[in-house]
Amino acid sequence: MPAVQNPVKQHVLVKRIIGHLQGKNKGPTVVFFAGIHGNEQAGVLALNRVFQNLEQHKSGINGEIYAIAGNLQALDKKVRFQTEDLNRIWIPDRIQTILSKNGECSEEEIELLHLHELLFNILKKGKPPFYFIDLHTTSSDTMPFVVLNDSLLNRKFASNYTLPIILGIEEYLKGALLSFINDMGYVSLGYESGQHDDPKAVVNCEEFIRYTLKIADSVGFDQGKKTFLENEIFTQHKSLPIFYEIYYQYRIESKHDFKMLPGFVNFQQIAKGIAIAHCNGTVMQTDRKRQIFMPLYQDQGSEGFYFIRPIPRALLWLSKGLRRFKVDHFLVKLPGIDWKSKENGTMMVDQKVARFMAKSFFHLLGYRARQYDSAHLVVKSREAASKTKEYENASWFRGKKRGPY
Repeated sequence: MPAVQNPVKQHVLVKRIIGHLQGKNKGPTVVFFAGIHGNEQAGVLALNRVFQNLEQHKSGINGEIYAIAGNLQALDKKVRFQTEDLNRIWIPDRIQTILSKNGECSEEEIELLHLHELLFNILKKGKPPFYFIDLHTTSSDTMPFVVLNDSLLNRKFASNYTLPIILGIEEYLKGALLSFINDMGYVSLGYESGQHDDPKAVVNCEEFIRYTLKIADSVGFDQGKKTFLENEIFTQHKSLPIFYEIYYQYRIESKHDFKMLPGFVNFQQIAKGIAIAHCNGTVMQTDRKRQIFMPLYQDQGSEGFYFIRPIPRALLWLSKGLRRFKVDHFLVKLPGIDWKSKENGTMMVDQKVARFMAKSFFHLLGYRARQYDSAHLVVKSREAASKTKEYENASWFRGKKRGPY
């Protein structure tokens, strides 16, 4: 009997629009992206499989569903990217520069132009509410998890998945596609289904896609199918805290010779004094007990690893209350804090004058910080842009389920 070939390692021909289905009934517009990184093919395979099945049951679709491939050239070559990371250039100023170029774009800039045009066509022609889901895999062994920008709207939607939910990655990853979309106020989240070459990552992705369509009221399932999907997706995660926060990133500088030591997996607890990587001939060790996240086991990429910690439920409740009462609007009355743009929800913070305002406090209020210069932070609200009203009639939003989101 011939050996069964791993589907993730097969060469797949991919079109920009993997699939597009429009139901006869009113409903949301759900957009899945896959292959933003060309070496992450599980999402593309999963979307192909799900859409082939949905094609046979069009009568059960509400609204519209899109499946979009990201970096077509990189997918063809099965590399993360060619010139630069497509998921690090979705910065408004950079996009305007790319749009104004005349035939002098890099490979990834060309991909961005196509995706940007398609995205805004969907927003123009589609009907709200909109949902944007970006499907990924990781270079290290991992259980599936969700990554999102920390708005209460995103939290509330993501809380329907009893999976590890990671907050704060946008503070470290500048120019991600989902951050660009989330800044427009729409529900958007990333799903990491497993390790790049693990066939289970495709299955995890399929189940996640189907369950997402159920949550968004895009496809109806009977209770038996819903329960089956819940059990398939969530059984292995019931003992984990739901929410985690990233608090440290090791960034690989361009001239650094970095190599992660083997054997580390996502969410692994690591004791103090454990060697985790080599950089320029120096052994890197943990200075205290840490929980590692997304250790890098591939040649491309500049994020070596992260450290995360679980967020106590009490802090999530506190965060929800502070945001609902808009406590952040009182901060500008304090010395060293001024609006940079009230309309966009950004503040300028003088670190010398306002050093008592810890970054973690701004996190509670829904702000994420970036260094502006040596003396100032710019903090941006994830609540200011949220189009919450567009989602108020969704079943997941109106549900009786209560929690710190």
